[in-house]
Amino acid sequence: MCSRCLSVSVFRFGEGGRFVAGGRAFGDVDAPSRALVDTCVHCGFCLPTCPTYLLWSEEMDSPRGRIYLMKAGLEGRAALTPTFVRHFDTCLGCMACVSACPSGVKYGPLIERTRTQIERRYRRPLADRAFRALLFALLPYPGRLRLALAPLVVLGWLLKAAPPSLGLRRTSDRSGLLRVLPPRLRSLVALAPPVSWSSLTARVPEETAAAGAERMTVGLLTGCVQRLAFPHVNQATVNVLAAEGCRVVAPAAQGCCGALALHAGRIDQARALARQTIAAFERTGVDRIVVNAAGCGSCMKEYGELFADDPAWAERARAFSARVRDVSEVLIELGASRAPRHPIRARVAYHDACHLAHAQGVRAEPRALLAGIPGLDVQTPAESDICCGSAGIYNLVEPEAAAELGARKASS
Repeated sequence: MCSRCLSVSVFRFGEGGRFVAGGRAFGDVDAPSRALVDTCVHCGFCLPTCPTYLLWSEEMDSPRGRIYLMKAGLEGRAALTPTFVRHFDTCLGCMACVSACPSGVKYGPLIERTRTQIERRYRRPLADRAFRALLFALLPYPGRLRLALAPLVVLGWLLKAAPPSLGLRRTSDRSGLLRVLPPRLRSLVALAPPVSWSSLTARVPEETAAAGAERMTVGLLTGCVQRLAFPHVNQATVNVLAAEGCRVVAPAAQGCCGALALHAGRIDQARALARQTIAAFERTGVDRIVVNAAGCGSCMKEYGELFADDPAWAERARAFSARVRDVSEVLIELGASRAPRHPIRARVAYHDACHLAHAQGVRAEPRALLAGIPGLDVQTPAESDICCGSAGIYNLVEPEAAAELGARKASS
């Protein structure tokens, strides 16, 4: 689309199709960088990779369209109207546009800072405000989340133990009562992980010795949702690293890394959580900090930028980020494998996590590790670069679009 067409599209900012003035949409602190905005030449290479553009064919729901809106916000040509905000709420932040962009536009910091301005300066409707507040009062805090998930253990036990005559088991198919809930609450219940007492109380050891001679000392981020819903992933990560000669340290004092908050525009909360994470790992003296969740790894590698204007934390953040690696990167860095690879006769499809492939640029390492398993036939699905629709809290705040993208991914 040419710049003239983009200029016409900007009039959609206002309600009723009218342009809305009213000063700059953004403040000066934590605003999107004008220099980064200007690197976009509106070439359109990002369009075929953008999930929301593929769904709706709407220019302002594409990366270049959103960047144009950012520019208008910085120049005072747009106000924070519901229409303006909606275009940024629907962005998954998958960073597929970063991989596609020939100009090297850093879309991640731009969408994060734009959302920061929205969260600070725009008053959402009460229901939306309350739902988001609930999510960010629970998800980044494992202790609170553990209490919130505990009733699911009891519910799961009741559904399993109840006789069919009571009809309780029918609720497990997400029909009946769930249909009367608002879409967001219905999605929240439907996507709640299958938890048990053992998963809610699982802990990886604070220190795990290397098998044989020690090759490296690594720290493991155990995460917030990950440690409660998928503790087996953390334990498997520890087992593999130890088998390959790593001493694994999992500091008990660690919490959420701040990724969920940062990607949703809650930058102050993200910084508070990041400071705690930096401090917890600084005391360990590890060689590498290992992450097995792509969004977390992407965030932690950007701590230097997050604290660039904070003299007390800037250098500490940069030093921390320099040690962060995805688990696949560490395993490749170790070189020749020590642990035996047992054959797996299977044909599998590998789906790149968006923040691993696009934000971190880590694509070859996971495939190299899978290629080292005898008998494993690894396939790449169609539209492999298109997001599955999960994207942090996206499937909770935008359940309809997320479901459509998830169905599209599953069918590919």
